[in-house]
Amino acid sequence: MSDSDLQPLITTIANTSEQTVPQVLLKLKDILGRKSVEDDRDLEKLKQDLYTHGILQYCSAALNYDYEKIQGGYSTVTQMAEILSTCCVGFHPVRNKEAFQNEVLPSAADSLISLAKILMDKAVEGKGKTGTIRHFQKVMDSISWFLKGHNRLIPQVLQSKQYEEIQLSENEEIGMISLQLLQSLIQANSAFLSDIRHGAVKGILDDIVYKLGCSSSPAAGRAATKTLLSIALSQRSIAEVIPEQYQGLDSLLKNDWIGKGFDTEVLQLIDLLYPGVSAREPAQDFSEEKVKAVCVIQAAWRAFQTRRRMKKLPKAVSVLQRSFRERRRLQETQSQRRRAEEELKHQVLLRRQRARREFRQRQLQLLEAVPAGQVNRFLGDLELRAAVMIQKVWRGHRERRNFQQQEQALRQFKAAVTIQRAALRFLKRQRARRHRLSPWKGPRGLTDARRTELKKQVDDYIALHPRSSMSAEGCRELHQRAQETLRQHLMRRDTERRAEQHRQALLAQINTDLELLMNAPALTEATETESSVFLSRSAPVAMRARQSHSALLQAARCPWWKKLGDELSDPESVHKDSIDTELQRLFLGGN
Repeated sequence: MSDSDLQPLITTIANTSEQTVPQVLLKLKDILGRKSVEDDRDLEKLKQDLYTHGILQYCSAALNYDYEKIQGGYSTVTQMAEILSTCCVGFHPVRNKEAFQNEVLPSAADSLISLAKILMDKAVEGKGKTGTIRHFQKVMDSISWFLKGHNRLIPQVLQSKQYEEIQLSENEEIGMISLQLLQSLIQANSAFLSDIRHGAVKGILDDIVYKLGCSSSPAAGRAATKTLLSIALSQRSIAEVIPEQYQGLDSLLKNDWIGKGFDTEVLQLIDLLYPGVSAREPAQDFSEEKVKAVCVIQAAWRAFQTRRRMKKLPKAVSVLQRSFRERRRLQETQSQRRRAEEELKHQVLLRRQRARREFRQRQLQLLEAVPAGQVNRFLGDLELRAAVMIQKVWRGHRERRNFQQQEQALRQFKAAVTIQRAALRFLKRQRARRHRLSPWKGPRGLTDARRTELKKQVDDYIALHPRSSMSAEGCRELHQRAQETLRQHLMRRDTERRAEQHRQALLAQINTDLELLMNAPALTEATETESSVFLSRSAPVAMRARQSHSALLQAARCPWWKKLGDELSDPESVHKDSIDTELQRLFLGGN
């Protein structure tokens, strides 16, 4: 089917109003009715299109609407459930297979069992209205069809709170329908019993035994017996636990349900649960009244415990639902905000591209208007302005980065200055207060006799060193001589300081050269890099070294009789003309 055939349906589900459900249902029934008579491949393609365009997801979500306000009521939602189960069974998506398996199918299962729970409540409130019971039967049939096609979802449904409430209903017809669902699932695939938890299996068995002990309807007894027989035949481990867990079940089956029209199932169940015990013999351990009483008490007590636990669940369920809806609302809000931000970024990018394109066009128009001789100059000005702009942006970025790196140090420096200022003010106040509170006191131990003695010493010193009288001109002349002497002293001190620094530098250089010479390797081991360290960069020093080396070589080549009497002479006094030409090529020193 082409997308044009589904376009009206897609347009209708775009409006999430609850009043559009009848229209969607009519269009779906029309499309499925036309495709059901065609090839299976066309039907498979239709299911693929329904999933791709989100129609299956819409149907799953539509099961949770309030159908008391929708045209058609629960008849509409029942048909919607049938269509959803039909489309989901036998469908294998080509794309997004994991999303279909992990999201769409579990959501559809939850919606179907929730709808069955709502219809069960309506049937109980209406005291078993025929229409509501019929709708409930159709929804349970849809669930059975859906679970038979997807066996891995059976534990999810049977362990749900909605199914547990349906199972514990006191209505006889609802109980029979729930037992029929369980029996059909066991007949289709009994392996799911090993996948569900022990508590769920125990609750199912408690409900079946309770119906056997409390019900008097042959139809309900037949359904419970068949279901229990199916469980015992499919799982041998469960069959071994049932006799131990439910004492007197064999007597209950013999006395109450033999002769009600399904003796074959009852006898087969007794033979399976109690091998070696004849079903025709009366019970020896318990009387009929005791057996029935025991079973009724056990089932009633377990049902009472389960109902008491279920009464506490609505509050927790409402809290969980509220938190789940709040979380889903937040996720939708965040996704909408994210989409808005992405759209804004896209629009900004488009505007920037448009502005850049317009700027390029204006540049081309300006270049067309500029004379040919000034084009290079114009382009150079553009490059210069661009370079200035790039430099300005880069320097601003660099300074901001440096400021951010130094911000902590600046904050610490300001804090230290503030602390120091506060400490200095505090110390100043403390010293001022201490000075105010403590008056001046004379030196300790100074008596009048000691004062007289000190005054006599001062007078004697003054008498021995009388003050010479000097005129004002003499004082000025003395001051000038003192200033001149001070200036000469300062000049000599600067000269001596520079000479001392020069001496220290020469000594340091000599010490460095000595250390290098002492640590120098042998000539046979020295490399070109190590020998370059001992070369001098001064031309006079290199020339002097060359002359000394040449003189020593010349003196070494002279015969011994020419060296007599020259031991104390300077080897450099050898005549320059007698130096060999090849020796002049020797070079020691820098350039």
